[in-house]
Amino acid sequence: MMKKLMMLLAAVCAAQVPAADLQDWKSSKPQNFRALPGQVKVVNIWATWCAPCRKEMPAMSAWYQKQDKKKVSLVGVAIDKRESIGQFLQKTPVVYPVWHYSGNDSRAFMKTLGNQFGGVPYTVVYADKCDKRQNIAGEVNAAKLDEAVKAVRMQCKLG
Repeated sequence: MMKKLMMLLAAVCAAQVPAADLQDWKSSKPQNFRALPGQVKVVNIWATWCAPCRKEMPAMSAWYQKQDKKKVSLVGVAIDKRESIGQFLQKTPVVYPVWHYSGNDSRAFMKTLGNQFGGVPYTVVYADKCDKRQNIAGEVNAAKLDEAVKAVRMQCKLG
């Protein structure tokens, strides 16, 4: 069990996703989870056609505005068409970065993040410095995010 957890965490931290498969949605510039700032990283997988995803994004954006960016980073990764992302973000802007998964196998990508069922929304909260993480399947809100970040910070002994 611990070995499997370590492998999953390594996949998240090493971003075993081809660099070209994670891109800034607007510029298409390759992205990598390791480049995210902050002690604790929050990665939210979503899609424009997902009703709970659309509902949670304004709450996540408001939550992220209140965070110390040196301690917490948040990125949304859309498994959707680039055009759909742009149309959605015009109506529902967010303050955190949004990336686009452009690969051919979103299920395999999500499995590297621990999402075995392949559904969205799916959120991973982790720290690079330890093997602790919190996975949240389904819609998140500020309380769930606070709880997950706090748990990772405590487990990793981050100040």
